[in-house]
Amino acid sequence: MKEKTEITRAENVRKRRVRENAQSLRRAAMEAERPLQSIVTRLTPDAVKPKRRYTRAGTGGARRRFQVALPLPNSDFRTLSIRRPRLGWRSLSFIFAALLGLVIYAAFTRPELRVVQAEVTGNQLLAPSEINSVLNVAGRPIFVLIPSELETRLRLHYPELVSVKVDVSLPNLVSVNIVERRPVIRWEQAGGYTWISEDGIAFRPRGEVLGLISVVALSGPTLEENVAFDPLTPAPFISSEMVQSLKGLASHVPPGVPILYDAGLGFGWNDPRGWRVYFGISANDVELKMRVYESLTDSLTQRGIRPALINVTYPTAPYYRMSQ
Repeated sequence: MKEKTEITRAENVRKRRVRENAQSLRRAAMEAERPLQSIVTRLTPDAVKPKRRYTRAGTGGARRRFQVALPLPNSDFRTLSIRRPRLGWRSLSFIFAALLGLVIYAAFTRPELRVVQAEVTGNQLLAPSEINSVLNVAGRPIFVLIPSELETRLRLHYPELVSVKVDVSLPNLVSVNIVERRPVIRWEQAGGYTWISEDGIAFRPRGEVLGLISVVALSGPTLEENVAFDPLTPAPFISSEMVQSLKGLASHVPPGVPILYDAGLGFGWNDPRGWRVYFGISANDVELKMRVYESLTDSLTQRGIRPALINVTYPTAPYYRMSQ
């Protein structure tokens, strides 16, 4: 009984295959007998040039058409398809991150993008090597330099700088343009000296400059608060009024005699005639004070009086002392 069942199953498989082959043959025959579709053209008859046909001799120029039904095997034909890669946002993000990493790596490693040194213009007292030592940009990638930070660094390190402009450009150029304060006064105090500019800012001397007003301070000046709007501007060492007063007195001081400064009496000097004179620190009435001083000294000389100190801080009430 079991063998009969197995034979029946085999026969069923063979019958099914025979039916499938017959169906495949019928479909192929129907496809072969289907008439060809006509071709419709929109071109004019004149635009279409008939092709020249070559016929064999004896055929009469007619071409015979044959339609043959070919049997197809009982198998499934599947076309080979290649799946297109689909780039999602994760793939695009990965590619972008990889490219960005390569760019950053090149920016930090390429020698063409590293600064050799800064180009300095506008300097008269400061040497370019000094400015480059403070900037410390040699060998650094151009992309990590921030101009505002470099400007602040120079302003804080050098009080003699009025303004600083730093420009950074590819591939490795750093340009620094500076404006320096010019010294007006040579202020000597406690065995050392400093330079002072027109706005009262003190800074380190560099070499020798001719024509400076020489001041010897017997005591330190009153500290001035920083009233400038720029927070990078240092506090003045002396007031601008004191600077103007010194400039007015400089034309009247005897040659080769330094101007003295006393915190209580102001500016003055040792007169070669044997006494010391003080004029205060006001710059408004320097000429009037000088006229009062000359008149007072002429009167004292005529009377044979040789004082030790003359004070004309207040020109309306000058006085002299016989001893210090």
